[in-house]
Amino acid sequence: MADVAAHITGTVWKIEVKVGQKVSSGDTLVILESMKMEMPVDATEDGTVKEIRCKEAQSVNEGDVLVVLE
Repeated sequence: MADVAAHITGTVWKIEVKVGQKVSSGDTLVILESMKMEMPVDATEDGTVKEIRCKEAQSVNEGDVLVVLE
């Protein structure tokens, strides 16, 4: 399984995927907002979304797991 973590501290602006969805490396999974800028968090490998560990409007820190791929 691959954990996809936040690369910045910010707020979850939008979740772009659903559990069970197949994704490819480079696909945007979550969009974070930090310092009034939108920052995409992309998949680093191909997989299927097993779990989403964040909610829209949630504050997250760098390193927090946002999505788990299998």
